Amino acid sequence: MTDIMIDIKLADGKITTHKSGVNGLEIAGSISKSLAKKALAIMINNKLCDLTDIITSDATVKIITIDDDEGLEIIRHDTAHVLAQAIKELYPEAKIAIGPNIKDGFYYDIDSPHHISIEELDKIEAQMWHIIKRGDKFIKQFVDKKSAIEFFSSKKENYKVEIIKDLSENDNISIYQQGNFYDLCRGPHGQSTSYLKAFKLTKISGAYWRGNSKNQMLQRIYGTAWRNYEELNKYLTLIKEAEQRDHRNIGQQMGLFHFQESAPGVTFWHPNGWAIFKTLVQYMRYKQREYGYLEISTPEIMEQILWEQSGHWEKFSENMFTAHSHDEQHKNYVIKPMNCPGGIQVFNHLGSVSYRDLPIKFSEFGKVYRYEPSGALHGLMRARGFTQDDAHSFCTEEQIQEEVMQMCKMVFLVYEECGFKDIIVKIADRPEKRIGDNEIWDKSEKALSNGLNEIGIPYVWNHGEGAFYGPKIEFHLRDALGRDWQMGTIQVDFNMTNRLNAFYIGKDGQKKHPVMIHRAIFGSLERFIAIMIEHYAGWLPLWLAPLQVVIITVNNHDNVIQYAKEIFKKMFSVGIRVKIDFVNETVSYKIRKNTMSKVPLIITIGEKEVAEQMISLRDNLNTSNENNKSNENNDFSINNLNKKINDLNHDHNINSKSNYYFTLEDMFSKYNFTIK
Repeated sequence: MTDIMIDIKLADGKITTHKSGVNGLEIAGSISKSLAKKALAIMINNKLCDLTDIITSDATVKIITIDDDEGLEIIRHDTAHVLAQAIKELYPEAKIAIGPNIKDGFYYDIDSPHHISIEELDKIEAQMWHIIKRGDKFIKQFVDKKSAIEFFSSKKENYKVEIIKDLSENDNISIYQQGNFYDLCRGPHGQSTSYLKAFKLTKISGAYWRGNSKNQMLQRIYGTAWRNYEELNKYLTLIKEAEQRDHRNIGQQMGLFHFQESAPGVTFWHPNGWAIFKTLVQYMRYKQREYGYLEISTPEIMEQILWEQSGHWEKFSENMFTAHSHDEQHKNYVIKPMNCPGGIQVFNHLGSVSYRDLPIKFSEFGKVYRYEPSGALHGLMRARGFTQDDAHSFCTEEQIQEEVMQMCKMVFLVYEECGFKDIIVKIADRPEKRIGDNEIWDKSEKALSNGLNEIGIPYVWNHGEGAFYGPKIEFHLRDALGRDWQMGTIQVDFNMTNRLNAFYIGKDGQKKHPVMIHRAIFGSLERFIAIMIEHYAGWLPLWLAPLQVVIITVNNHDNVIQYAKEIFKKMFSVGIRVKIDFVNETVSYKIRKNTMSKVPLIITIGEKEVAEQMISLRDNLNTSNENNKSNENNDFSINNLNKKINDLNHDHNINSKSNYYFTLEDMFSKYNFTIK
C-alpha cells in the first residue's frame, strides 16, 4: 500500500514532504538533531500542540523552543505541574484544583488539611528540583468523560471531577502523566521536566474555588519560571522594586486611603488622598473644557429595565449590584456599572437636536460599581467601586474620524503631562459575546483604524477583546519598571443610541440615530492614582502631591513661629497645600519624617532665616532621584528664589504654559513679601 504523503510548510517558508501521521518531534528531527533536543512543542496551523500530536494533512508548522514566547509559556505551565506533583508527594492528603499560567508565572490552587506556610516554600522547591532532576517525561493520553470521572474519583480528586462534569459528553479529555503524577490538562507540555532550569515560588494567598465565596477557600501558591537564572534574577529584582513601590504600602505611609471588610473593594479616602483625587478631577475638567466637553452628572441607581434596554443586563448582569425598593411597586434597580446609558438619557432630554448641533460632547466623573470576586481585589488597582472620567460624543458618521483624532490627541497630551512617554496603542475588535450585526462592527472598527492612521499613531490589533457594544482603542502605559498598564479607551458605538432611542434630525429632515463615541483617559481614577504612585514611587509631581510644602521650625521661639506662620498664611491663601511642623523634635527627625511621607518641598525656618530674611529650601523631588543624591538645603532670598523655583518647575514636569497648572514661581511671587 502506498504511503500518503503530505506537505509541511516550515516557519522559514520551506516546504518539506512527510508521511501522513508524522509528529512534531519527527519534523524537528528531520531539520536537525539539535532542534529535536531543544523542541518543546509545535505550532500546527497557528494552534499550539504537543510534539507527539500527529499531522495527517498539509499544514504550516513552527517548532517551538525555549527561545520562543510560546516556549516560555510552556515552561511555566510545566513548572506548575511540577509544583502540583511536589505538593502531592509532600502532602498526600492534599487535593489539587487548577494551575494556570499568569503574567510572568503561574499558580496552583491546593486544598490541604495541612496549612502550608510561607516558610515551607523552600521545602516544596527542593522537592520540585528532585522531580526535575528525575527527568520525568510528560505523557498524554485521551479518555472519554466517564473514564476521566472514574479515574479522578478513584484518586479522590473531587475538584478535577467537578471540572470534568462540566465538559461536554463528546469532549476528548486529555490527561497528562509525569512519573506517578496525573493531571487533567489541555496542554501542551514539553518533552520532560529536565527542560526546567530556573524557577522560584513567590507567595501564598487564599482563593475561593471558582472565585465564589460560597465555595471552599483554597491555598494558592504562586511561582515564576524563566529560561535561565539571569532572567529569573532580573525578574526577582523587579518584583522587589515593585513591592517597595506598592501603592497600598505607600498609600498607608502617606496617609492617603484605607480599605476595610465592611466595604470590600471600595475606597475610604483620607484628606491627603482626596487632595490627589480632586486635583486630577480639576485637571481633567480644565482639559475637557478646552476640547468642548459639557460636564453632566447622572444617577448612581436606575431601574433595571433601562439596563435591559441598553443590552447591559443580558451581557453584564453577573457583574452588577442590584437593589430593590420597599414601596408598593417593588421595582428592581441597578447600581450603575457604567455611565453611558445615563448620558444618553441627558441627550434624549435636550429637545430637538439638529445635525448642525453635532457633535454634542458630555463628560462625567461617574462613580460606578462592578462585582469582583474578593480574591481578585487589589487595593485601588482592582476595586468594586471606582470613578471613571467618562465622556460621550454624539456625532454623525461623517464626524467619527475627526472626533477619534481629537480624542487621541487629548489622550496623548494628558499622559505626557502626567509623566508617561511610552504609550502602546491597540485596537480591540469584536468579542464573541456582542450586540449588533457584523456590518455595524465593520464600520466601527474601520472608523477607529482610519482615525489612528490619519494622525500617524502606530497600533496593533487585540483580537476579540472589544466591549460587547463596540470595538475600542486601548491605550497602554509603560511605567518606570517597564510594566504595561491598560488605561484609557475610545469606543465607537452604533448600537446603544439605537437601543435607547436617541436621535437627531438629519439634513433630509428625517430622524437618525447618532453615533456614540465613548472615551475615558484615566479610566478609573482610583486605578490611575495607584499607577501614578507606583510609577513615581510615591514622589508625585509637585502639582499632584497631596502635601506640597512643609515648613519646619528649628525651635519654638516666638520670632521663628511668627515667621513660619507668615509664610504659611501667604502660601495657603493662594491654594498651596502646606502645613507647619511645630512638633518639639530635632530638625533631622522632622525632615526624615516628612521625607518618608513623600513631601516634595521642605522649608526650614530658624534664627538664621529670620535674621537674614531667608528661606532654606530642601527639594525632595531631586533627592529622591537616583541621579541626584545631594540632600543639602539651599538658602534663598526672596529676590533670587523665583529663578530657583522656576527651574524646579521645569524639572518636575509641570507645564507652565497651561492655565491649569500653578507654578512654583507663583507660589512665592504672589505672596507680596516685603523682604529685602
